[in-house]
Amino acid sequence: MSSVESNVSERYAQGAQQREEALCCPVDYDPGLLKILPTEIIERDYGCGDPSRYVREGDTVLDLGSGGGKICYMAAQLVGNKGKVIGVDMTDEMLALARKFQPEMADKIGVDLVDFRKGYIQDLALNVDAMNDYLAENPVSDNISLQALEVWKQQQRSSQPLVASESVDLVISNCVLNLVAETDRKQMIDEIFRVLKPGGRVAISDIVSDELVPQHLKDDETLWSGCISGAFQEKGFMDAFLDAGFVAIAYDKWDEAPWQVVDDIEFRSVTLMAVKPEKTGLVDAGHGVIYKGPYAEVNDDLGNAYPRGERIAVSKRTFRLIANGPYKADFIAIEPAAPTENGCFCLPAGTKRPASESKGAQHGGASSAGCC
Repeated sequence: MSSVESNVSERYAQGAQQREEALCCPVDYDPGLLKILPTEIIERDYGCGDPSRYVREGDTVLDLGSGGGKICYMAAQLVGNKGKVIGVDMTDEMLALARKFQPEMADKIGVDLVDFRKGYIQDLALNVDAMNDYLAENPVSDNISLQALEVWKQQQRSSQPLVASESVDLVISNCVLNLVAETDRKQMIDEIFRVLKPGGRVAISDIVSDELVPQHLKDDETLWSGCISGAFQEKGFMDAFLDAGFVAIAYDKWDEAPWQVVDDIEFRSVTLMAVKPEKTGLVDAGHGVIYKGPYAEVNDDLGNAYPRGERIAVSKRTFRLIANGPYKADFIAIEPAAPTENGCFCLPAGTKRPASESKGAQHGGASSAGCC
């Protein structure tokens, strides 16, 4: 375990035993979802947002850094009987707190939908409990046994990953990504991308800074484990998800006032949204969209351009993202009147779709108000 992980784990182990006010950022949670939660879990929860409000019925939800299980148990009340909630944490004391109330919570909800797993959020394929069992039987004492451990880890990641690839609908986290060492952050976001299904969503509540954090603050272990000096810079946070292949990246929640100000740097709570794009559907089937405005033109992360008010041709894949995804409120989605497959979508960005191709089609996202 690295020094960053050791420091963070030690502090949150203490936070599992008794409440640490310095780790708390004020958040308004849904009181209806909190009603059945044990007081001990509520009091020993540390976060800066409420990613549970992005959970949908039927979702398989992955909570990174699930701690005492508060958000997991809130999400379990929302996913329904066909849903599932997975919590991943590296701190034994937090996992023990979460699992302590699992039978009680299953009785209250009516079904046990939550599965707490020990692991590192930057390596979601590695089952740490399984690794500890391996080490108990095969202790590392020399270079040969160390190499054997590395071989075992790679085999375990491949054959029995802690979280399987493309198995999750929604990845959430509550003020945890900033605790991971900077050297591990690319791998962490790549792992989020790996475990999400195509079309899967991200809702990450975390702390961002308005300026880059200087090294002398990063070296302060108390500030790091306190969710301060490890904060992503506000644009850098979005760029990290863009670089990993996500689209529709946006800030939903953005606190007006900073949570803390250190060395004149503002640290505030935000919630970042993103989508893993689908792999298939890059075909021309006659779909079109109209950007409603108010801007003269917008561009998406896939390289498409949408001048205001124009019928723009899009692939079937992009149409699904717009009609059913985070862009929905800003567009009118037009299905072709007579659906047809015209091969690979190879039209230049901003190509207009003739109105003649969608006569009689329904216009999704249009106003439902009727004429006088």
